[in-house]
Amino acid sequence: MKDETAGEAILTLSVESGPAFASPPDLDPEGAPFVSTTRPLRVAVVGAGPAGIYASDILSKTDLDVSIDLFERLPAPFGLVRYGVAPDHPRIKQIIVALHRVLSRGDIRLLANVDYGVDVKLEDLRQFYDAVIFSTGSIKDAELDIPGIDLDGSYGAADFVSWYDGHPDVPRTWPLEAEQVAVIGAGNVALDVARILAKHADDLLPTEVPTNVYEILKSSPVTDVHVFARRGPAQVKFSPLELRELGHVPDVDIVVYPEDFDFDEGSEAAINSSNQTKQVVKTLVDWTLKDPAQNTASRRLHLHFLNSPAEVLGENGKVVGFRTERTALQGDGTSKGTGEFIDWPVQAVYRAVGYFGSALPEIPYDDVKGVITNREGRVVDIDGNQVPGVYATGWIKRGPVGLIGHTKSDASETVRHLVEDVTGVADGEAPGDLDGGRTASHGAPEAVTEFLAGKGVGYIEWSGWELLDAHERALGEAEGRERVKVVPRDEMISISRPQA
Repeated sequence: MKDETAGEAILTLSVESGPAFASPPDLDPEGAPFVSTTRPLRVAVVGAGPAGIYASDILSKTDLDVSIDLFERLPAPFGLVRYGVAPDHPRIKQIIVALHRVLSRGDIRLLANVDYGVDVKLEDLRQFYDAVIFSTGSIKDAELDIPGIDLDGSYGAADFVSWYDGHPDVPRTWPLEAEQVAVIGAGNVALDVARILAKHADDLLPTEVPTNVYEILKSSPVTDVHVFARRGPAQVKFSPLELRELGHVPDVDIVVYPEDFDFDEGSEAAINSSNQTKQVVKTLVDWTLKDPAQNTASRRLHLHFLNSPAEVLGENGKVVGFRTERTALQGDGTSKGTGEFIDWPVQAVYRAVGYFGSALPEIPYDDVKGVITNREGRVVDIDGNQVPGVYATGWIKRGPVGLIGHTKSDASETVRHLVEDVTGVADGEAPGDLDGGRTASHGAPEAVTEFLAGKGVGYIEWSGWELLDAHERALGEAEGRERVKVVPRDEMISISRPQA
């Protein structure tokens, strides 16, 4: 996964309070009221995954005098990298090293284990901050509207990923009882799900896989995992490296079917215009040349193309099969059903057809796209008017597309608009809604922690994460691994807040 560096337009800025941002009188040490004109701009970022950390980092490097608090619902930071990347992808998880470096500087305050909408609401944040950036991501599975999708044994990939990554808010168990499994999807999440299902649990031991996950995977009876893509090999969204890694999973054969390989004019154009597509197609075509007699592994991972999901078949409420419709490419890379249906005998179905954002209390939301309603990161209401001081970045801003590195350029855009709104500098445009100064009535950094403590919220700062991080590393060292992830939320909190 490429971590891109986005160009940032850093402005030379000077922020002074004006009438629109005049704060209620503060008190000096002697109790006398005064009006602060020099305090830093206070900004809250809600969501401590890559998008929120990148936004905080970029904002901290502008010439604004700014104080940033980074809120996180979970007891630990890093979001998608900690809870969305498969444990056998340590290379991608190394992104945490860069994110860790940002938060360890000390100029961005982490307030984890604080749930927006429950522990703190928008009206509360407005008391303590001049602006709020939401970077809450997309954590739900996108829906797939086919018959039988709600049968027992039909699962969303996002839920499965959260389970095998040790997310504290999902059950500790998972029903791995199927010998044959179908995975619907043509992206890297589908490959991750298929690989974890097919892989022998012992091959995950060098990773940070949680103990409960290892034990359940160890007892899985799976023999065959089938991945279904509705279009052809040139249209899949696999990354070349992710695909090649499948061919190196011990005791798992990759099986492809020559009849699934069709290349229309649109496919040829895609191959010729994208080196990534060319590499993916080459890997897939090379697998068609493999002698079937060499397939001697105890488990098989099948890749099927030109098969569109039609129905999940069930008996007595449980999955007993999966029906697909053969498709044909239409010359431009799109596909159309042929009316030919195939039934596959599987006992479980996983849909990896995308993620979907969740609505946030008091924040305008597009329930069709699954994003906060916004223009280039500026949140807007139902009438298209900018909501003063409220912004969005990451997947909750643009939808669940792009690699982790893409969130840098995304965050740069949002931060640029926030800076324009604060300074009134917007390339000749009218000043934004924050022009003039600061609006928070309680601008001192300790005001928000006193508020949270008064509500009994056990917030966790960076020092608390360092305790959990050291604890997980110690558990891993005892087993010859980099870390063993702590899964139960209450255990994470007790380690991070020993004084409580």
